[in-house]
Amino acid sequence: MFGNIKVLVRGAGDLASGVIHALYQSGFKVVATEIETPLVVRRTVSFAEAIYQGELTVEGVRASKVDNFAKIEKILADAKVPVIVDPEAKVIDFWKPQIVVDAIMAKKNLGTRINDAEIVIGLGPGFTAKEDVDAVIETNRGHDLGRIIKEGQAQIDTGVPGQIAGYSKERVLKSSVSGIFTSDKKIGEQISSGEVFGYIGNTAIKAEVDGVIRGLIKSGIDIKVGTKLGDIDPRGIEEYCYTISDKARTIAGSVITAILSLSKDKNNLF
Repeated sequence: MFGNIKVLVRGAGDLASGVIHALYQSGFKVVATEIETPLVVRRTVSFAEAIYQGELTVEGVRASKVDNFAKIEKILADAKVPVIVDPEAKVIDFWKPQIVVDAIMAKKNLGTRINDAEIVIGLGPGFTAKEDVDAVIETNRGHDLGRIIKEGQAQIDTGVPGQIAGYSKERVLKSSVSGIFTSDKKIGEQISSGEVFGYIGNTAIKAEVDGVIRGLIKSGIDIKVGTKLGDIDPRGIEEYCYTISDKARTIAGSVITAILSLSKDKNNLF
């Protein structure tokens, strides 16, 4: 039904990947853009990891890195999601998607415009519906998660991670210094409170809760103060490290609903 409809998703982190996965499963032609050195931590469920590995499969959907726009259609024909380094989304002018979803989660608009495509959707704070996008999807956990906003903005960024098993800030590790991050840990490993999670230079980063390492930034990256380094899930269930989160699925469903709703608003574009 949607096989001829092109969707460009800016960003390929874990929330963006939930959106990409749902769009692909619904039959849309999907292309994702990323930066040269993605800083995602939930790398086992983020198509951005294809930038480092060449390919990555998330719940049966395979993404493949492409190094130029001309290879996009070949990757799509191979039933894969092309992921390309293109932080400025120049591919929009080349590929001409009917839909653009900004899922960078930068908490600000990094260049997405309402005239980039027939339908333009932004995730989270930083966008204003009817000004720079057609609709905004609420990404803040709580009663309004996934709400489709057709006028106005999403809730402001609180900077406080959502609670899992009663833990919020304690489960998310952030850098207190700048430098090269290294770690011998792996996603899916159990870790105890007080145990060394990794290092920034010679500075040890220690876990504050017991649980399973659900997210871990790629080792060897030069990071800045305040960069998210990892995510410890206090529920301790390893399977959750390799599956799309409830939050990502909720947002993905809202994106598809928004596409259908906006198409209807615009006289059934599709």
